[in-house]
Amino acid sequence: MNVFILNTGRCGSSTFIRACQHITNYTAGHETRAGLAGEQRLLYPPDHIEADNRLSWFLGRLDEEYANDAFYVHLTRDVSDTVKSFSRREEFGIMKAYRDGILLNVKQSYTAAELALDYIHTVDANIRSFLKDKTETMDFCLATAKDDFVTFWNAVAAEGDLEKAINEWDVCYNSSD
Repeated sequence: MNVFILNTGRCGSSTFIRACQHITNYTAGHETRAGLAGEQRLLYPPDHIEADNRLSWFLGRLDEEYANDAFYVHLTRDVSDTVKSFSRREEFGIMKAYRDGILLNVKQSYTAAELALDYIHTVDANIRSFLKDKTETMDFCLATAKDDFVTFWNAVAAEGDLEKAINEWDVCYNSSD
C-alpha cells in the first residue's frame, strides 16, 4: 500500500519523512518525483510513503492512479505559523508560482501574508475535497505530531524503530528561520 502525505508545505513534511525513514516495511521520500511530468510524475514504487505539497495540484490524477488503494494523510500546522513561514518565501518556490502563475500576476495590493493565507486555504480545501470519499485517511497535526505519528504508525502497520521515528519530531528540518 502506498501512503501520501498531502499538505500545503511549510508544515512538517520533511520531518514526517525523516520519521518514516525509520520504518522498515516502506520506503519514504520527500518530493521524490518533483520535476517529472506525464506518467512518470505519479509512478511511485509499491509500499512507499511520499510527502510532496505539489500533489495538491495532481489530486485528480492521484485519484485515477490510486483511488482507495492508498492511505492518505492530511498534514497541517497552525495556520498563522504556516503563513509566517510562507511569507518569508514569497519570491521563490510555490508562493511565487501561486502569485504569478496560478493567480496570474495578482495585484500588488495583497501582502505576502494575505497571499500565503489564500494559498493555504486553497490547498487545504483541495485536499479535504479529495479525501471526502477516501476510506483510508488520517488528519495529522504538527502540534500533536508525536501522538499522531503513533496513530499513523499503527494505521499503516509500520514496522521498524518507532522510538527513533518519534525522536525525529524533536528536530526542525527545512526550517525557514
